Amino acid sequence: QVQLVESGGGLVQAGGSVRLSCAASGRTFSMYAMGWFRQAPGKEREFVAAITWSGGSTVYADSVKGRFTISRDNAKNTVYLQMNSLKSEDTAVYYCAAQYSPQVVTVKYSYDYWGQGTQVTVSS
Repeated sequence: QVQLVESGGGLVQAGGSVRLSCAASGRTFSMYAMGWFRQAPGKEREFVAAITWSGGSTVYADSVKGRFTISRDNAKNTVYLQMNSLKSEDTAVYYCAAQYSPQVVTVKYSYDYWGQGTQVTVSS
C-alpha cells in the first residue's frame, strides 16, 4: 500500500514557475514508477510526465516537453514536478500516481495509487 500527498500548487502568473512535490509513504518507494497527471474542469485526466523507479528514464507529454521536469529523490520518498514557462492552459488539478513497476508508465489506468491532487492556476 502506498499513500501519496501532493503539495506546492497555487496561483502563478503566466510565464512563471512552480514546483510540485509528492510525498509517498512506505519503505518500497524506490520500486515504484511514478507519474504526474492533470485534470482541467470538464476534461479527462491526462498524462503529464512519468519516471522510472531508478529515475533513469523519463517521458513527457508533448504539451509540456521542454517546460516541465520530473525528478525523484528515493531517499526522501518524494517525486517532483518542476513547471516552468507556465501557460494558462496548464491550469488544472495535478495528481501524482504510483505503480509497482521497473518501467516508465504513461497510461493512467495502469496506476494503482493516486494522491488527492493539488490545484495549479495560471493567470494570464
